[in-house]
Amino acid sequence: MKGSSLSYPGADIERAAGGASDGKDACAVSPALLAASRCPTHALIASVRAGSPADDAGFSPGCYITSVDGHPLRDVIDWRWLSGDFSIEVGYIDTDGDAGTVELERDLGEDWGIEFDGLVFDDVIQCRNACTFCFMHQLPKGMRRSLYLRDDDYRLSFLVGTFVTLTNLGADDEARIVEQRITPLHVSLQATSPEVRRAIIGKRAQHGIEAFDRLLSAGIEAHVQIVLVPGANDGDELSASLEWAWARPGILSVGIVPLGYTRFQKRFEHSFDDPASSGRLLAQIEPFQRRALSERGVPWVHAADEFYSNAYGADLIDRLPPSEHYGDFGLFEDGIGIIRSFLDDWHRALAEGAVKRCAQALSASGKRAYLVAGTAQRHFLTPSIEASCLRGLLEPLYVENEYFGGNVNVTGLLVGADVGAAIRRVHRERGGRDAIYLVPRVMFNDDLIMLDDKRLEDVEAIAGVEVNMVSCSPFDYLRELTALAERS
Repeated sequence: MKGSSLSYPGADIERAAGGASDGKDACAVSPALLAASRCPTHALIASVRAGSPADDAGFSPGCYITSVDGHPLRDVIDWRWLSGDFSIEVGYIDTDGDAGTVELERDLGEDWGIEFDGLVFDDVIQCRNACTFCFMHQLPKGMRRSLYLRDDDYRLSFLVGTFVTLTNLGADDEARIVEQRITPLHVSLQATSPEVRRAIIGKRAQHGIEAFDRLLSAGIEAHVQIVLVPGANDGDELSASLEWAWARPGILSVGIVPLGYTRFQKRFEHSFDDPASSGRLLAQIEPFQRRALSERGVPWVHAADEFYSNAYGADLIDRLPPSEHYGDFGLFEDGIGIIRSFLDDWHRALAEGAVKRCAQALSASGKRAYLVAGTAQRHFLTPSIEASCLRGLLEPLYVENEYFGGNVNVTGLLVGADVGAAIRRVHRERGGRDAIYLVPRVMFNDDLIMLDDKRLEDVEAIAGVEVNMVSCSPFDYLRELTALAERS
């Protein structure tokens, strides 16, 4: 059974945190639907494709699927597993609150035409651990409730690639994973020595690794992540963890990411933020990468981009691994391969004339453009622009993350207050002259809300000037900027 490229389960997390809005509460239609919404195995239909078997049977958004062939649905995985035949009996509650069953039939290659509201239909499985490095424990008060919900749900791990510890798996969960071939999973390993695992994860740490080993033995595959904490699971412990993982062929890859910390904690004061510590990490994993390339044809263990940026600084572009090192860029969401992907897109934009067209449009408009970015982009964004015809026309606007503080410096964790203040400052320094200000889409969630609950219009209000949301890929945002310049 294969996973899908579904987006992060925002709707599921919002519901689990109690954040669903009344406007989305379809069960308000009737008492029966209210009861349905409280049943953990009723799947709310979000959309129905016209002309599909579900449409022919009369299903519409707001209806609930309650069962397939008499079996309840816990999540999208159950739906896929149970609805694999050409004919199924579906239990439902319609928008009037009436319950019943209906036979659905489909042709070869045809799907049922149903999209659900969310991926899990019961409660999101939450985390039981006490990880010392947990980023959610380092958040300030007053943010959206969903940002504090720590999910540790193996189903979301399979469906959307969130990392789980497996410390909360029961025997029934393990049996289901094996039976339904819920693979590959994405597993937070962190360490393999029992004493180290307990120290950084908590008292259920050993249960997690034992469950993981059983799943691997049963043929389940996984991508592994290690959050590297200075003095805790680095050095010899990291080498031991990599040897443990290498001995298990079901572990398809290992991603190593550095500890991230905010100013809202007192445990950490540094990570791998300097050239020496990051360089040591890269040197340590190099023998594992050489062996993996020789024996399996892939590097297998990957370091997050921060290690390369911190180790090489101004020489980053020349020393970054080539595109083939990252394969299909499957660890992109873990911060592995983002810089290389940017550089590849930038070179494509150069080769296809997008950079030149953007420069021409900006020159004709008489405006300068500012692209908001986290300071983590400094070593590759600035050199790329400065070496092109966009020099003096497009400038990075690096924003310090005052909100989170610590070593948080990526674009995706910037907040509206900091971004708005930075744009306002630049606009005033320019004497209020016309400019085009750009903010990447990655700073917003699916509802176009930033981490501090601000929207684009809030950023504009703080900045006192128009702000434009653009794509994250340079090939795309250069085209978008060209259009903005041509309209101005």
